Amino acid sequence: MPMLTLNDGLTLHYRIDGRTDGAPLLFSNSLGTDLGMWDAQVAELSDTFRIVRYDTRGHGASGLPSGPTTLDRLGQDLLALLDHLEIEATHVCGISLGGLTAQWLAIHHPTRVKRLILSNTAARIGSPEIWNARIDAVTSAGMEAVVEAALKRFFSPAFHGRHPEVVQQFGAILRATDSTGYTACCAAVRDADLRPLVAGIRAPTRVIGSSLDESTPPAQAEALHAAIPGSELLLLEGVAHLTNIEQPATFSNLLRNFLRG
Repeated sequence: MPMLTLNDGLTLHYRIDGRTDGAPLLFSNSLGTDLGMWDAQVAELSDTFRIVRYDTRGHGASGLPSGPTTLDRLGQDLLALLDHLEIEATHVCGISLGGLTAQWLAIHHPTRVKRLILSNTAARIGSPEIWNARIDAVTSAGMEAVVEAALKRFFSPAFHGRHPEVVQQFGAILRATDSTGYTACCAAVRDADLRPLVAGIRAPTRVIGSSLDESTPPAQAEALHAAIPGSELLLLEGVAHLTNIEQPATFSNLLRNFLRG
């Protein structure tokens, strides 16, 4: 299992799939998931790209922060991974928290990003009150306190009915996520506000939103698109927060077509 030791001693779990000679494509996961959330995209796109995935700190097989973390720290983790793999520039796709991390990279290290896909994310996600309440709930009662609500945000009612096994799978991933790692990243989202900075993104950008997303509603996708010069906006109908899971083939095709330029 490939692991990178970061400059603060924490380990970052990553995985590489696809063509060794392909253009790099990096995926960054959402809060409460792991790199496995991109399995369908790897299956669809590995014929073309060298695909890099990693578990955000506090998630999956990566190490646990000792306390609250920051978006700057998450961005530095991603930058360290690119340096470790000797990737000078890559396409980047992030969803939700991963989308915030992707924005950070494109803002602060623009030469490292070729093309940028920002899915179900925003320059500012939620409010301090919402995130503090979630942190308090998990600190008091563990991950079980937020699992059911998170699954309702992740997936549309129709998807719950059609694919209960997938919903159960993500419920298991949430329950297996360490509460300390989860709340540390909740704090990172709570304190992150990139609204004054996203206009500086120069990478060709595609923003993907969805009509039933309660975490980052369509209005936030529209605002992100409006703020990033020259960006494209696509809104998927009847889908909730994890668009790449609900509509994997559509999502993968949107990536492939965009990354072809």
